[in-house]
Amino acid sequence: MLGLKELATAIAKKEYKVSDVIDQTIQRIQTYDATLHAFCLVDIDSAMEQAESLDRQIKAGASVGPLAGIPVAVKDLICTKNLRTTFGSQLYSDFVPEEDDIVVERLKAAGAIIIGKTNTSEFGYGAVGHNKIYPTTKNPWNTELTPGGSSAGSAVAVAAKMVPLALGSDGGGSIRIPASLTGVFGMKPSWGRVPLYPSCRDERYPGQSGWESLEHIGPITRNAADAAFALATISGPSHYDRHSIPVESYDWSLRGIDTLQHCRFAYTTDLGFAVVEPEIIAAIEDAIDRLKGVLGNIECTFPPIGNNENLLDTIVAMETDRSGLRTMAADKGIKLDGWLGSILERTWTGDQFTNAILERKRIVNITAKFMKDYDFLITPTTATAAFPINLYGPLHIAGKTLPPSAWVPFSALANFTGLPAASVPIGFTKDGRPIGLQIMGRHLDDRGVLALSAVIESLFQNDKWPNINTIIP
Repeated sequence: MLGLKELATAIAKKEYKVSDVIDQTIQRIQTYDATLHAFCLVDIDSAMEQAESLDRQIKAGASVGPLAGIPVAVKDLICTKNLRTTFGSQLYSDFVPEEDDIVVERLKAAGAIIIGKTNTSEFGYGAVGHNKIYPTTKNPWNTELTPGGSSAGSAVAVAAKMVPLALGSDGGGSIRIPASLTGVFGMKPSWGRVPLYPSCRDERYPGQSGWESLEHIGPITRNAADAAFALATISGPSHYDRHSIPVESYDWSLRGIDTLQHCRFAYTTDLGFAVVEPEIIAAIEDAIDRLKGVLGNIECTFPPIGNNENLLDTIVAMETDRSGLRTMAADKGIKLDGWLGSILERTWTGDQFTNAILERKRIVNITAKFMKDYDFLITPTTATAAFPINLYGPLHIAGKTLPPSAWVPFSALANFTGLPAASVPIGFTKDGRPIGLQIMGRHLDDRGVLALSAVIESLFQNDKWPNINTIIP
């Protein structure tokens, strides 16, 4: 399957019939997803009906949207009207929303076809693809390894070329982490750039209505240009989301390298505290050396924020409807475990929440001062590449035994601050596991992050994809 922009152009030029595109998409999903489990639901009948309708419109010369006929996968934390949305939880196993999330509404208005829902950890709590309602999502590069999460299914659907575009959500790295582990591009836009509703904003749904000040929705695609193309459709203000940026139009065209020549760049491989696998460090330093060749000096420095692992836990606990979840789970006799279960079981105090608010302000202020001097901060996306699928984190990093969450020390900073950030694939470990590089930009400079991402893509010229034919029984 072609990438997003290529496919949209081909359909617009009538080089492909939409019904053929959707039929091929369904065939590919049926062939590979019995093994990979990227999808938890595929809407075959509706997708084919929409495809045939679009073919008739295009044949008649009617005006269709920029994403007409594009098959799109939507993470199962994002509401889809009349299409089951479980949030990866047994609590919502039969839930069918009565309305689309704003981003889904916009995709449909642009002519996209929602092909199905993709797997996630329960309510997005966990950087893996585990939950109790669906089979665990597998990494197409090696099915014994995790694809990361929580947008696990969305990343795998793109990496396995089942779809050219998938929506993910990101409250602490949940777009960028699986993008890194599966070798695709994933972007968390600036806070407010893409509106959220009812996702994380609807008090009627305990558990789903969490992550209120951290969550972002963004695209997972093959490359930065495709992500920019998708963001042109899903971004923009909405009166449903009080956080949305009141900018009606934004130029999402990809900027050239010349627009970066006067920018200042910083990089770090550890933020001053993280333990990182040597292969990851070597890959980042190689990327920095290549960038220096085209952009000049890149300074090794970082904002002195310290280890903020516990801060994410506390903020999520603050914003989760714990009482509503406890009541709902008790009424249905369902036990919530993993990270979510630990948050529900712990006793939280008002002082902890107050201190978390103050600590977040401190981090925001330190980072703002740092980004006044630098346009971009480059880090690894994760501290290690993919690890065994049954784990929530690697047993060891660089030979050290660490907490399960220690492998994702870089991503939450962009959620605390609301800054735009993306993961760009830059190569592989010696045993063939993808490695991602994270770019964080100034607030609202989404185009800058995309431009730098495109430069990095050009330096690596990677067109290697998983040979998924070898994983089919």
